[in-house]
Amino acid sequence: MNIVPAKVAGVKRIVMVVPTPGGVLNPLVMLAAEIAGADEVWRIGGAQAVAALAYGTQSITPVDKITGPGNAYVAAAKRRVFGQVGIDLIAGPSEILVVADAQNDPAWIAADLLSQAEHDASSQSVLIADDAAFADAVARAVDSRAQDACRAPRSPARAGATTARSSWCPTSPLRADRRPHRRRACRAGDGAGAAEALAEQIRHAGAIFLGRHTPEAIGDYVAGTNHVLPTSRAARFSGGLGVADFLKRTSLVACTPDALAALGPAALALAEAEGLGAHGRSVSIRLNRRG
Repeated sequence: MNIVPAKVAGVKRIVMVVPTPGGVLNPLVMLAAEIAGADEVWRIGGAQAVAALAYGTQSITPVDKITGPGNAYVAAAKRRVFGQVGIDLIAGPSEILVVADAQNDPAWIAADLLSQAEHDASSQSVLIADDAAFADAVARAVDSRAQDACRAPRSPARAGATTARSSWCPTSPLRADRRPHRRRACRAGDGAGAAEALAEQIRHAGAIFLGRHTPEAIGDYVAGTNHVLPTSRAARFSGGLGVADFLKRTSLVACTPDALAALGPAALALAEAEGLGAHGRSVSIRLNRRG
């Protein structure tokens, strides 16, 4: 998610940091890094990885920009090093907002809510429904699915279910006033057409997944959109990670003598109005010596 847009943008050196609980490297992560084209992979994670990338160590050469989501400590560290390096955005904890009518299957919607709740105990999973009985059915389905997963033999899925349960707290529709800004519109009835009409009314969203057959996990893994998305209201001013995040703009300005003669007097007047004599002199000295 981070390497591919950087590669497309032409980034020359891509450094990947990988937390290794228990000192064990995940071979699938290493394979993904090789396929995507990471130049360096370091076994370090958390806030210390952010610091190492920003300031460098005896082993790690500093980078220019840090991208990618993380836990609360990673987010705090990225805030602290911004300015020393660039960052993409402060992403996390995960959020999902599902808009669904009563024609949907409660089990499907429950699965959608749990899919993001399992990331972190602070994840936000919110359902907006037009029918109280349907909302209650979804809440029961969430509890049932989470309990079943927690009773399963020890596995990564069980760990995710435990996290999801700790983040899940059903709330009365009248009290649900905090709106996450990663949004998913899932509406039955008219199919995708109704969802598209609803999506047009949403102003701030990192990604919108339309219709009953488009779970957010499709965007997480295979749809082609980036899963590094703004959360905590950051969608008001930012979108998902993309190629543009690895590009910067440089202006090239060149004046011929005639162009300077046309533009110079206005620049000189503005410099004089600001009381910046040296600015004005850099223009006037050339206007007087055009030859």
